Amino acid sequence: QVQLAESGGGLVQPGESLKLSCVASAFALDYFAIGWFRQAPGKEREGISCITGSSLSPITYVRESVKGRFTISRDNRKRTVYLHMNNLRPEDTAVYYCATQNQCSEDAPFLSWGRGTQVTVSS
Repeated sequence: QVQLAESGGGLVQPGESLKLSCVASAFALDYFAIGWFRQAPGKEREGISCITGSSLSPITYVRESVKGRFTISRDNRKRTVYLHMNNLRPEDTAVYYCATQNQCSEDAPFLSWGRGTQVTVSS
């Protein structure tokens, strides 16, 4: 099973930035989509962003509600997918986790996932 590990969460003030990291096996980055999801207490899980598994020209997707603030990128040499989060808002507070999927789709089943990293935005 593909191992995933998230990091980079923390407590920040509104307007600040965070960069989350998802370290995965090289195999995963080549053949699977890597999606970032979040779940806040009492709320349903929502897909935030995703990057396809093409090793040459990955395609990225970003949820409409965070476009302009969040971007996704990958560094194949470091086997890492990043979620860059700018201008954070209190409503971004959630546990963020990454998952491998066969395709970038909020409904596609998770093949593997990490334990998550907490992001808290509060003044």
